[in-house]
Amino acid sequence: MKEQRRVAITGLGPITPIGNGVDGLWDGVMRGTSAVTGITRFDAAGFSSRVAAEVDFEPLDFMTPKKAHRLDRFSQIALASALMALADAGLADAVPSGMGIYTGSALGGIAFAEEQHVVFVDRGIRAVSPMLALSVFGGASSCNIAIELGLNGPSVANANSCASGTIAIGEAARLIRDGRAEAMLAGGVEAPLAPLTFGAFDIIKVLSGRNDDPAAASRPFDRDRDGFVMAEGGATLVLEEWERAARRGARIYAEVLGYATTNDAHHMTAPRPDGAQAARAMTDALADANLSPEAVDAINAHASSTVLNDPIECLAIRRALCDHADHVAISGTKGLHGHALGATGAIETVIGALALERGYLPGCANLENIDPACDLDIVPPGGRDAPIRHLVKNSFGFGGINACLVLGAALE
Repeated sequence: MKEQRRVAITGLGPITPIGNGVDGLWDGVMRGTSAVTGITRFDAAGFSSRVAAEVDFEPLDFMTPKKAHRLDRFSQIALASALMALADAGLADAVPSGMGIYTGSALGGIAFAEEQHVVFVDRGIRAVSPMLALSVFGGASSCNIAIELGLNGPSVANANSCASGTIAIGEAARLIRDGRAEAMLAGGVEAPLAPLTFGAFDIIKVLSGRNDDPAAASRPFDRDRDGFVMAEGGATLVLEEWERAARRGARIYAEVLGYATTNDAHHMTAPRPDGAQAARAMTDALADANLSPEAVDAINAHASSTVLNDPIECLAIRRALCDHADHVAISGTKGLHGHALGATGAIETVIGALALERGYLPGCANLENIDPACDLDIVPPGGRDAPIRHLVKNSFGFGGINACLVLGAALE
């Protein structure tokens, strides 16, 4: 059997509510302060939830005015994130031949479509942006990146709900591991802060209604959580075949060791009550990494701050790790940066890679009273220093989609 190749993470391009770029994101993690505020993107009066986590992002820092004008916010964030990742990897002027791009997004350019529908209703079809048809589909992110950077390798955009970014990274890593690519860009992007798009989640009562205290609205694993906080943002990672990265002297943040995805086959919004398929995603990812449960040091949990998800994720962790679950540190960072849907898994993978590199576990912001159903070693606000060799990253999405990555410290 052909030997599987190792996959190195050599570049990070996060654009997040708590900070942009490696230093900005990590500074935000270390501050431990939530970026959730009252919504400013649109008038949220009349909504049950009126809080969100918005990014401070200037497209012209990354592209010409002409290019920025042709792209909606979704594709702007995608392109900027990819450029940032390549620069961080030292590949801005030497994009590898045959490099590809895998991206994930739950909603793609739907917010721009919503904006243009208002134009259509008010002023007719001739007033609608001619870029609309080229902006709304999820593949607009990967295709705009490919065109801008001349990437002629594999290009795929998935729409697997809140697991999209994690799945994009896992599938891209498989290409490298199996010898079908030498280097890939991979990640997730989301720009969902528009009235109807936001309202679609508001009416199914999955968003936090803690409008009088936005900074405390996202509170993973806390007894008093009442829903997730929607966010925008994106993160792209550079993945390379390990020996290639080592030959060029690249900085290797971490290694992608394993990946798996399953489906609950249960309900569109509610997780399977027994956590069996979420647990199997973890178990299969560990098997893919050739690791036992006892090798896991930490988990960057999905930890969405929803009433149903958090305790079932804890149950799934117990099912997957058995007795070892009591010895694993659990971080959930959505209390800081909110939930950017399909982008969140990619953002949190970046945080996980930095946690491995820097030996630090981020804490769960706003955790005041742990839900008794979440009886694990949940890292409290403020985080903790800890040597980490192996980290599991969970992502779960609507439709029962479960995805799991196993990351390892960058060791020869």
